[in-house]
Amino acid sequence: MDINKMIARVKAILLTPKTEWPVIAAEPATVPDLYKNWIAILAAIPPVAGFIKGSIIGTSFLGVTYRAGMGAGITGAIVGYALALAMAYVMALIIDALAPSFGGEKNPVQALKTVAYAWTASWVAGAAQIVPIIGWLVALAGAIYGIYLLYLGLPHTMKAPQDKAAGYTAVSVIIAIVLGWICGLVVAGIIGTGAMMGAGAGGVRLGDAGGNVTIDADSALGKLAAAGQKMEAASKRLEAAQKSGDADAQAKAMGAVMGAALGGGDQVEALSPDLLKPFVPATLAGLARTDFSAEKNGALGMQVSEAHATYSDDASGRSLRLEVTDMGSAKGLMAMAGWAALQQERETEHGYEKTYKVDGRLVHEEWNNQDKHGEYGIVLGDRFSVKLSGEAESMDQLKAAMASVNLAGLEALKAQGVKEG
Repeated sequence: MDINKMIARVKAILLTPKTEWPVIAAEPATVPDLYKNWIAILAAIPPVAGFIKGSIIGTSFLGVTYRAGMGAGITGAIVGYALALAMAYVMALIIDALAPSFGGEKNPVQALKTVAYAWTASWVAGAAQIVPIIGWLVALAGAIYGIYLLYLGLPHTMKAPQDKAAGYTAVSVIIAIVLGWICGLVVAGIIGTGAMMGAGAGGVRLGDAGGNVTIDADSALGKLAAAGQKMEAASKRLEAAQKSGDADAQAKAMGAVMGAALGGGDQVEALSPDLLKPFVPATLAGLARTDFSAEKNGALGMQVSEAHATYSDDASGRSLRLEVTDMGSAKGLMAMAGWAALQQERETEHGYEKTYKVDGRLVHEEWNNQDKHGEYGIVLGDRFSVKLSGEAESMDQLKAAMASVNLAGLEALKAQGVKEG
């Protein structure tokens, strides 16, 4: 990659986008080239800046400066980077699928160009995180300018008529916001930040003898590419619905496209709260359930169900929290952690944290000897997350408490509500 050429392109897309988009649209490109020469480089700016700010410079408030641990900071940066790579690809699939609905032409490479160059403003502005007070304003400005870049680019890259570019942009931005929400749930809902290390780029091999890039079909990225192929049927239904003029059919078709993108090629109906409730027992580890809630949330056809319960004993002061989550429409992203066969092990002065696989399940443990607090999480069927956290004598005690939850019964429901794409 010619760094001077890259800097010139960044300046051009930010300062003269109206004349730069036609040039970008006409350039020959491939998905691997766009990742290797643009996305993989610029997407690293926000997580690196965040690490510098959070772990080196620190955040000051009322004369006190807080700095995150170096290990936690590095892990957070890697997680952010992995998610940026994955989100760019998924968002490109969605923009490509939406093209016919707004009079455009489907072209997966042009769709990835659209995402890569429209998101440039946000990635570059991410460097401002290290600047006190005004840093977040610069980052916000970058995100807003990115929306403008998207609006200018869609008519050139996706051949969308100018009078439909605003609607195309609005729908794409809404989906991007929802996608960001879903990814946040994936990170929090799986097993913690460490488990996502490397998920975004797994399976990519750069620079073979012919200078080509290949993607392992069994890798996380390979699986994501296969899911993209399954989206064809969903996008065709969306195109047909658009032509029919039926608003309800269009809404359902849009949900099908989103579900196919995030569900690993499948459409998924998340379990109802009533179906999750049996997996939250009335007592756990000798403690009575003192609080319970269950809900199902959805947007644009995507759904996530959650059940939470607190178990406590006033006499002993002990408290445990159980969280059962059905990632539903986002099970495809959740499965990426499993496909990548991720492992992590870290020890500290007061405890440890590790991620591993056992019997095909992704497991996360975190323990602090100082305050006798731990977290034990497990992923079932690449769809359900079960986490137990709180005070205990040891991690073994938390594991024993988790064993009283009907994990096998929950895992047996992994295919319920799934419609293959």
